[in-house]
Amino acid sequence: MPQRNKMRTALPGGSGGNTATPSFTRLRTALTVFFALDGFLFAGWVVRIPAVKHRTGATASTLGLALLGVSAGAVITMMLTGVLCRRYGGHAVTVACGLLLSLSIALPARTGSALTLGLVLLVFGAAYGGMNVAMNSVAVDLVRAMRRPVMPSFHAAYSFGGMAGAGLGGLVASRLSPGSHLLALTGVGLLVTAITGPVLLGGRTTAAAPTEERDRGAGEPDEQPHRMGPHTRRVVVLFGVIALCTAYGEGALAEWGALHLSQDLRAGPGLAAAGYSVFALTMAIGRLTGTTLLERFGQTRTLVAGGLTAAAGMMFGALAPTVWLTLLGFAVAGLGLANIFPVAVGRAGALAGPGGVAAASTLGYGGMLLGPPVIGFLADWVSLPAALTTVALLAATAAVLGFAARNAGTPERFE
Repeated sequence: MPQRNKMRTALPGGSGGNTATPSFTRLRTALTVFFALDGFLFAGWVVRIPAVKHRTGATASTLGLALLGVSAGAVITMMLTGVLCRRYGGHAVTVACGLLLSLSIALPARTGSALTLGLVLLVFGAAYGGMNVAMNSVAVDLVRAMRRPVMPSFHAAYSFGGMAGAGLGGLVASRLSPGSHLLALTGVGLLVTAITGPVLLGGRTTAAAPTEERDRGAGEPDEQPHRMGPHTRRVVVLFGVIALCTAYGEGALAEWGALHLSQDLRAGPGLAAAGYSVFALTMAIGRLTGTTLLERFGQTRTLVAGGLTAAAGMMFGALAPTVWLTLLGFAVAGLGLANIFPVAVGRAGALAGPGGVAAASTLGYGGMLLGPPVIGFLADWVSLPAALTTVALLAATAAVLGFAARNAGTPERFE
C-alpha cells in the first residue's frame, strides 16, 4: 500500500490516480505509434531486399555480408543507447532515432555496390537498434508508473506494424521502384514522428519522473538506483538469455519456415509464404492478450506457459508430415513465444533501467541473428526438420530459466 501511494503522488495533479488517466493514455498511444512505426519501416525495407540486390549486382554471399551491416549497427548501438537514455531521457532518444531511421531507410536503394550498401545499412541498423532500446526503456517507465503490465501491447504494435509494412511493400513492389517506395517510407516516418514526437516529449515529466528521480538519488530509501551490481548484472543476463532463446525462434522461422514447407513438404509458393505470416499473426494476437494474461496469471506463469507452448508447437511444426499440420504448429509456436521477449526485457528494465533494457535487448536480438545461420549449419549436417527442433529446445530452455528467475526482484502481479 505505501508503494501504491508513492506512485500516485508522482502522477500529474499530485493527488489520486484519476487525474493522470488522460496524460498516460496520450503517452501510451504515442509510444504505441512509435513501436508500430519501427516495425512498419523495418518490414518495408526487408521486402525490397531482392530488388536492392538486383540493383547493386550483389551475389548471395556479398549481399549476406552487406546485410550484416544492419546487425552490426544495431548491436553496437544498443549498449550506447542505454547511456544516452540515462543522460538525455528515453523519450528524446526515441524521437531522435525515429528521425534517423526514417531518413536512413531511403539510402539503401540509392547505392550502387554491395560495399556502399553495407555502409548505409550500418546507419540504418544503428537507428533501428537505438530506437528499440529507447522505446523499451520508455515502456518500462510507463509500465511502472501505470502499475499495469502493458509491455506486450507495445510489442503487438510492432508486430502489426511489421505486417502492415510487409503487406504494403508486397502490393507496391510491382508498381514502384525500390527508390520511390523507400523514399515514400521516409516521408511517412518523418510525418508520423513530427506528429507523435511532441506528445512523447511532452509526457516525459509524468511517467518517467519516478525513474529519473531515482537516478538522481531523490527517491525514497526503498527505491533503488539503476546501477548494476554483480547480482543484478547476472539476473539481467539471465533475462537476456531468455530473450535470446525466443528471438532465436523468430529469426529461424523468418528465414527457414518457408523453405521447410516448400522443400520438405512440397508446398506451393503461396502456402510456403504463409508459414511465417501465420506465425507472425498469432504472435501479434498473443501480444494483444498479454496484459490480460500477466494480470491474471503473473509474469512467471505466463513466461513458463509460453515457453512450453512454443516448444510443443514448434516440435509439432518441425516434424508434422503435412503442410496444414505444420502451419498449425507454427501458429501455436507464435502464440507461445508472443509474450516472452516483452516480459524478459521488461523485467531487465525494472531491475536496471535503460542499461538493463540495452543488455537484455542486445542478447535478445543476438538470438535473432544467431538462429538463421545455426539452422542452416544443422540442416546441412542432419536435416532441416531436425534443425528446426532446436527452436523447440530453446523455447523449453526459456521456460526453465523463467521459472528459475521467478523471484528476481520484481512483483509477480500488478495489483
